[in-house]
Amino acid sequence: MQKINSLVPAHVAIIMDGNRRWARKNGLAIIRGHRKVAEEMIERLADFAIAKNIKYLTLWAFSTENWQRPPEEISGIMDLFRETFQTSAKRLHEKQVRVAVIGDMSRFPKDIQDGVDFWIKETVNNQKLTVTFALNYGGRDEIRRAVQQGEENFEQFMDTKQKIDLPDPDLLIRPGGEQRLSGFLTWQTVYTELYFTDVLMPDFDEAEFEKALAEYVLRQRRFGK
Repeated sequence: MQKINSLVPAHVAIIMDGNRRWARKNGLAIIRGHRKVAEEMIERLADFAIAKNIKYLTLWAFSTENWQRPPEEISGIMDLFRETFQTSAKRLHEKQVRVAVIGDMSRFPKDIQDGVDFWIKETVNNQKLTVTFALNYGGRDEIRRAVQQGEENFEQFMDTKQKIDLPDPDLLIRPGGEQRLSGFLTWQTVYTELYFTDVLMPDFDEAEFEKALAEYVLRQRRFGK
């Protein structure tokens, strides 16, 4: 009989894909897909993670390649980041959620950097759940930066160790229909269980999260043994 994994994953990572397609499908401006996720879905998924006793939730919100998108979309996303770290981060703090960030923040406007830094410091002692936002993040970029800082022991310079002591993901979820990692947590996902779904991120709700967890329970994790 196959040995099943009965444990709830401690760390779930999500590639938040499909926002633009969701907006087009619903006849809306592109930014509305991003806004639905930022204003609604992140907090709902955080609440669900807390209820399931998941300790770490890592969300890929903006990649190093996303700067290539149209200027008006980039501008709208920057405004969303400003709003999110004034409203959603406050609500997460009230729920005793710790907010963390990985990625190279240096390319963002200073006011966004300052807002992110404020909530990282403000929530540092919260213990119910750690929500980590991957901002201007790319797996190759992370490895490149880590190697530049310490060629012999570069793992300690990875964002997930240097910025926050984050364990490797147990489960990585990608909504949106694509079946690839696109460079998300390249180093950290070698033994991570992968779950792909056609559901677009703005529709990836608690019921869809539950489906991913149900699939995870059935996986046999060997860790190369």
